[in-house]
Amino acid sequence: MTIQQVLLLLLLWMWLPHPCHTEMLFRRTPDLRPKSFGGRALGNDGKAIHRQKRGWMWNQFFLLEEYTGSDYQYVGKLHSDQDKGDGSLKYILSGDGAGTLFIIDEKTGDIHATRRIDREEKAFYTLRAQAINRRTLRPVEPESEFVIKIHDINDNEPTFPEEIYTASVPEMSVVGTSVVQVTATDADDPSYGNSARIIYSILQGQPYFSVEPETGIIRTALPNMNRENREQYQVVIQAKDMGGQMGGLSGTTTVNITLTDVNDNPPRFPQSTIHLRIPESSPVGTAIGSVKATDADTGKNAEVEYRIIDGDGTDMFDIVTQKDTQEGIITVRKPLDYETRRLYTLKVEAENTHVDPRFYYLGPFKDTIIVKISVEDVDEPPVFSRSSYLFEVHEDTELGTIIGTVMARDPDSASSPIRFSLDRHTDLDRIFNIHSGNGSIYTSKPLDREISQWHNLSVIAAEINNPKDTTRVPVYVRILDVNDNAPQFAVFYDTFVCENARAGQLIQTISAVDKDDPLGGQKFFFSLAAVNPNFTVQDNEDNTARILTRRNGFSRHEISTYLLPVVISDNDYPIQSSTGTLTIRVCACDSRGNMQSCSAEALLLPAGLSTGALVAILLCIIILLVIVVLFAALKRQRKKEPLILSKEDIRDNIVSYNDEGGGEEDTQAFDIGTLRNPAAIEDKKLRRDIIPETLFVPRRTPSAPDNTDVRDFINQRLKEHDTDPSAPPYDSLATYAYEGNDSIAESLSSLESGTTEGDQNYDYLREWGPRFNKLAEMYGGGESDKDTS
Repeated sequence: MTIQQVLLLLLLWMWLPHPCHTEMLFRRTPDLRPKSFGGRALGNDGKAIHRQKRGWMWNQFFLLEEYTGSDYQYVGKLHSDQDKGDGSLKYILSGDGAGTLFIIDEKTGDIHATRRIDREEKAFYTLRAQAINRRTLRPVEPESEFVIKIHDINDNEPTFPEEIYTASVPEMSVVGTSVVQVTATDADDPSYGNSARIIYSILQGQPYFSVEPETGIIRTALPNMNRENREQYQVVIQAKDMGGQMGGLSGTTTVNITLTDVNDNPPRFPQSTIHLRIPESSPVGTAIGSVKATDADTGKNAEVEYRIIDGDGTDMFDIVTQKDTQEGIITVRKPLDYETRRLYTLKVEAENTHVDPRFYYLGPFKDTIIVKISVEDVDEPPVFSRSSYLFEVHEDTELGTIIGTVMARDPDSASSPIRFSLDRHTDLDRIFNIHSGNGSIYTSKPLDREISQWHNLSVIAAEINNPKDTTRVPVYVRILDVNDNAPQFAVFYDTFVCENARAGQLIQTISAVDKDDPLGGQKFFFSLAAVNPNFTVQDNEDNTARILTRRNGFSRHEISTYLLPVVISDNDYPIQSSTGTLTIRVCACDSRGNMQSCSAEALLLPAGLSTGALVAILLCIIILLVIVVLFAALKRQRKKEPLILSKEDIRDNIVSYNDEGGGEEDTQAFDIGTLRNPAAIEDKKLRRDIIPETLFVPRRTPSAPDNTDVRDFINQRLKEHDTDPSAPPYDSLATYAYEGNDSIAESLSSLESGTTEGDQNYDYLREWGPRFNKLAEMYGGGESDKDTS
């Protein structure tokens, strides 16, 4: 046995728990007088002070935690050398837990613990002890302090702060790569024995992972762990105290480890060749189809970029990578033509965009696929030889002249004939027309550049066999100028000459305009139509001319106005000219040549009101006349008696007449016989109950035949009066919707009746009393006459 082992065993034996029978002995002094101990000192009064020698000593007590006995646990014993055993001394204990946790025997000085003590709650207790005389209560020894230290035992297992840990490590990591560190804690005393010494071990997760015993660091134990084979691992770690020896306490935790992805897998197409089809009429940008390479990786490690690397259609097609689906979308880059080419072959490559250099050894991170694209034939519309046409024609071209021809063809192999037409929305005046067979455009109306210089037409080409497929092309027609307009005065000139003008005096500068637009620019010449003794024209040769006087003095009393014809001509071919007449007034001017008056009558008119004052007076007269007319109209309106009196809340409008009828004896108010015998009416009679304001000349109307029904007669008369503009609206309609609850006859209105006159029986009129006998005889007799007729 080595010296180190012997020393270790000795140290362990010293720290083993033993029964505590420690006594604190007090040495007895010879007498109670203070004795000097170690030195002398002088007090404030000059007397010598002697240091008293202590009469007792104490040591540190040790107590084992977690006592499980039934009796109080013995801690130790206090004893003074002045204690003669006669019970005259009393031991007193104070401090932490005194009287509750720790008690002392007053006579013997034995100290006991009343309950089980946990070192993890408190590791030591500080108390004070004192011995006093029981009778005098005076201390026989000074108060002394001592400590009870709690010895630790292994009663706490290691614990982890988390029950479940989550960690990750990249796949394909080398052996020994750190994953995560777990740390357990032990509440036992780390300075006493091995109770708090923790050793880590792995219970689950081998052989993939390992753990360092001292630090708790989890590391990878196998090389090249592949996430694509297994992604999740569960590792159970144990922490055991007592240095991992037998009998130690332990605790466990679970660590869920995830292998994170790295780019260790190249993209792969599921097949080597794919076939796609597209109609030739598909516009540029149309998606034909898609290709997709699969990658076992995830996230950015699985991102793929597609491109066309070879083939005979690299200029006809494009491929775009769809980021969200990781597909390559093949689109049309240029227009397709079935008649030109029917099959294209492309070689498409898919490559990872994020390649990890550590895994270059696994091979190229790319793959290729062959894409064959077949172009399908469709019935295409005609195709013009140009995208637009520009024709020029002179404005004096005769009707029916061909100004140009458009050409179109059927791009299909069938080559159907083409029919041409003009979109009339672009030629509303129908100035042009087109030959439907050959596309020749000709004029159908005269052209005038001055009205419209450009005509924008739209020509439609359609197959005869399939007129629904059409194509349009713009045709621009420019009308070329021809010198067909004569120049004219640019503006209207208000020219005057002063009475005191001298010969050669400038009175007006004139210019001209021409609707034509010659290539060399406009050039005008001015001259007089005939020699004029009063005025002359001087051409400035800059398209302007000056009007000059030829004599001195003019008189507005003799001639107030002169007419001067001026000939204006251009220099284009053919030469066009026109004669414009200048009206020159003779006016009175001041010495500076400013016009004052040009009217000959102005000299005879006296000074009076101005023109503005006359206009104001005229307006006032008109306003007064309007007021008088309105006043007369309002006064006339007040004299009219209203036809409707709204004095009561009635349901129907009642036309009121201020005359009283004759009752049953009055047969002149209305004669039903007139309706039954239309021939008896010779002249149109006016109503007697309403006085018309204006009398119109009676109009003779042809009488109806004797056998005409009353209804036909009324309809004929109604039609005549409706079409007669001179017939006044004297007809009125009174509606009686309700006659009241007290009326025996109830409602007399016939508007709501659903039957005709011939369907009703009027015998009930006799039951209403003598007032209705006349009606009963009238309608009853009418029915009998009708039956006998």
